Amino acid sequence: MTPAVAPAQPPSSPPSVAALVLAAGGGRRLGGRPKALLPFRGRPLVEHAVRVVREGGCAPVLVVLGAARAQVLAEADLTGCTVVANPDWAEGMGGSLRAGLAALPPHCPGVLVFLVDTPGVTPAAVARLLAAHRSGAALAAAGYAGRRGHPVLIGADHLAEAAAGAQGDAGARALLTRRQAELQLVECGDIAVPDDLDTPADLARWSAGQHRDGPRAWPVGPGSP
Repeated sequence: MTPAVAPAQPPSSPPSVAALVLAAGGGRRLGGRPKALLPFRGRPLVEHAVRVVREGGCAPVLVVLGAARAQVLAEADLTGCTVVANPDWAEGMGGSLRAGLAALPPHCPGVLVFLVDTPGVTPAAVARLLAAHRSGAALAAAGYAGRRGHPVLIGADHLAEAAAGAQGDAGARALLTRRQAELQLVECGDIAVPDDLDTPADLARWSAGQHRDGPRAWPVGPGSP
């Protein structure tokens, strides 16, 4: 009898770039409302951020929570996400970035860092950064009229340096400044809006739909990397 031959296994696909959604902020300038739970199109803002990075092509998706973490988990649908707790969220964005980087899966080729309070960043902008990475960019950032903004993509070779430099509220700024010569700026001003939600006036503008006229090169705010 001829022995059975096992069917050939399809080659495994290479690991994809992960997304790290930083959503731990307490919204101090927004009256203490956690940014993850700000209303956006009828749902918590963190759900919108997760949808954007997924549709842009990132996997897996990690979400760093801090302020009101239990409430966020109860009210937001984070199905399929890896939730990372940052008990020291009040120290600033740096702690959230460190916590998220420490939770990345092994052999991750890179991570796209996405701020939860940038609702004008689109899946198309995420996809452009991923395309730049596939073309060889070890560091990439969305550009708006030539100015660096969000999101930011950090390749595997720079993850340890990013974590070491993530202090206070600076996030990846130290890395991007030090490695400026290696950073590829990917223009996204035609497909995304870089505004972040920091004040009640910012939230009111978004809630009133004043940004629905399409993406344009808005000034990059203080939350920029």
